[in-house]
This record gives sequence, structure tokens and C-alpha cells, in this order.
Amino acid sequence: MASKSANPVLVDVFRGDRTESSHRGAIAIADTRGRLVLALGDVETPVYPRSAIKALQALPLVESGAADAFDLSDEELAVACGSHCGDRVHLEAVASVLAKANLRERDLACGAHWPLSEATARELLRASRRPRAIHNNCSGKHAGMLATAVHLGFDPSGYETPDHPVQAMIARVLSETCGVTLGPGDMGTDGCSLPTYAMPLSKLAHGFARFGTGAGHSQDRALAAKRLMEACFAAPVLVAGEGRLDTKVLRGLRGAAFTKGGAEGVHCAALPELGFGLALKVDDGAKRGAERALVEVLAALLPKARSALSVEIDGEVRNWRGRRVGRLAAGDALKDALQSLADRPA
Repeated sequence: MASKSANPVLVDVFRGDRTESSHRGAIAIADTRGRLVLALGDVETPVYPRSAIKALQALPLVESGAADAFDLSDEELAVACGSHCGDRVHLEAVASVLAKANLRERDLACGAHWPLSEATARELLRASRRPRAIHNNCSGKHAGMLATAVHLGFDPSGYETPDHPVQAMIARVLSETCGVTLGPGDMGTDGCSLPTYAMPLSKLAHGFARFGTGAGHSQDRALAAKRLMEACFAAPVLVAGEGRLDTKVLRGLRGAAFTKGGAEGVHCAALPELGFGLALKVDDGAKRGAERALVEVLAALLPKARSALSVEIDGEVRNWRGRRVGRLAAGDALKDALQSLADRPA
């Protein structure tokens, strides 16, 4: 097995005609049986998927009956799967989930950070206000977990701790969906205080292939996955925000690609029409590199991605005056891998 230091260059960043920097990493694409369609770099060393698996973490919200009991809308389910900007539409959706479960913002254990939305952050500053927990990009996920706890009769206090019944449910869902055994040694603590479990990219890709198709799942889980994915396609802005890649993909490739990014250069995707799942990580943790690698894969596998994501595929780098001064492009190893994938027998 290759070491991380041997991971190939996935993305090159050019200034003029000269390579200025590069992003190394690994990519796994798997089918619903777990067979690797593409394995570029080290796809077996466990990595923390962070927010890239929020949709998997939201499965108990639907499976438990909480989503029906609280009559959650597409927007509310989408924000439970999302890493939102903190715009009004996001805050209203999170507040609505909490209200339906008879909860309050103070019940959120995610902590506060400045909204990812520059406009919302400026609005808070102008009003001499500080961000609250609801502005945290993970507050939708937390609201969904709290609602699950309330519906099942669990004490919502401490819902974020590894030994809480809701977190035990989520760990079991992750294990079953991705085909891995997760233990305390695999667990870290995410930025929003929830457990995050390290898994190989190969297993994450398998899990997303199953999430996108329902293959190998019970009927209830397959229906839950379909409902969450369709909610995200119906309300893509709730998953990320205007101008952000996941929202653009969900809107432009509705039905063909479900994508979700996480911190430290991780991105996962389900490609239901192809029956594939994808997981990638850029070694340096750069969002720029992870998103560009994802776009390259989508463009190679899904013909309509070239028009839906034309700006992202162009990959231009502009300076502060708006002049084009460079570009992002697939590294040679990624180009070769994607060409081999395109040439594979049908």
C-alpha cells in the first residue's frame, strides 16, 4: 500500500504557464458491491470524512420516524444534511426544525462561529452582534440529531457525546452503510463537537454508492436515503449556499450527482445513475484542490457536467483587478486515471 507521501498530484495551479503549486491526494470510486472502479493514491489509510458524510449521519432522522413525526420539509431535511452559509434561509430552516421538536437554540451543542456568508457576517458586525450557535454551518445537522433524540424519548442533553443513544445509532449506520467496523480508536472529535470516525476512502466510496442507489440496504434505509437525497436536490441552497460548489452540483446535475464536502480537503459523492460512489481527500487539506479534483471526475463521468459546471471546469485564477492570471487543472496522474476510466469496457 502506498504511503500518503507517495500520493500523486491531483491538481496543478498555474500562474501564467508555470506551475505555482500542486495538490496531492487520493481518490476512490466504487460500485455498489464495493469493487473499486478507480483507486488513485492511497485509498486504504483511514481519514476523517468530517462534514462530507452529513447525509449519512442524517439517516436516523428519517429512519426513526422523526422526520415524519415533526413533518419536516425538504428544506429542513436538506439543511440537516448541509454545511450552510448562515444566510436567513438557513437560519429559518434550522430554527423551524428546533421549534417543531419543542427545542431552543440553546440546546445546540455545536458552538458558534462567524457565518460563512460574508453578507450575513457583515450584517452582524454592523449590528454589533456576535454569531450564535445557529450560525454554525453544522447547526442543521445538530438540529436533526436533537429532533431524533426527542422523538425517540431520549434525553436531548448530551446528544453530541459518543455514548448518547443517537450517536450510537449514527455509528451503527455508518458501519453498516460503509461496511466497516468502527471503534473508539477510530473516533476523533469534529469541529462542532460531534464524533467523527476515520474510514478508508475505499469504504466511503462504497457507502456513497449504496446511499445513492439503495443497493444492499433494507427497504427502510433505502427509502430514507432516497428521501434525503431528493430533499437536497429539491432545496440545493440549503445544503451549502449560493455560489458554493455543492449547491451548484445539486442544482445543475439534479438526480445524477449528490456531492458533499468536508473540512481538510475531503469530498464525497453519490452518482446514482452510474451506481458509483466517490470519496477523495487532498493531502494538504485545501478546499481548492478537493473541489477541482471533484469537478474533473464529474466532468469525466457525466457529460452534462461540462455545461452545468462550465465555470468550475474552466478553473480560471483571477487577481484582485479581475484579470485572468492563471488556472487550475488536473494533474497528469488524474488525467491518466480518468482517461483509463473512460476507456474501460462498458
